[in-house]
Amino acid sequence: MNTSTDKPLPHVAVNDQQALENAGLRVSAVRLLVWRTVRHEMQGPFSLADVQDRLPTVDRSTVFRSLVAFTEAHLLHEIDDGSGTHRYCVCHLDDTRQCQGHVHLTCRKCHRTWCLQRVAIPAVPLPEGFVINSTEYVVKGLCPECAQQEA
Repeated sequence: MNTSTDKPLPHVAVNDQQALENAGLRVSAVRLLVWRTVRHEMQGPFSLADVQDRLPTVDRSTVFRSLVAFTEAHLLHEIDDGSGTHRYCVCHLDDTRQCQGHVHLTCRKCHRTWCLQRVAIPAVPLPEGFVINSTEYVVKGLCPECAQQEA
């Protein structure tokens, strides 16, 4: 599913170790391996299980702790698509550490999720004094493959 609005952002010339250091993270061999895997091998949103499948020799709890650290450092963003599985997506390919909120699409049948990185979450007028901690915008429906199967 690739439209003009969800093309991946281009990679910026910041190496993997530099990205972790710029985010204030301690760089270890395993953490660097996990970061390289999610940054270069994952296409769109992924789960802990997806990373574990690519790194079967790395302890699951180590992978999980790495994903949590990357999320807290704003290198990844977490997606709550209603599936009950934590999904993540790389939100920085440079050292700006500015993760812009964007829309996600989730298929209700196959449970895949896509980031529409170039579609911003619309502004919502809020009551006076309300403070936002996070914003999620998930559009749910059927992906083209599942819609075709339903037809």
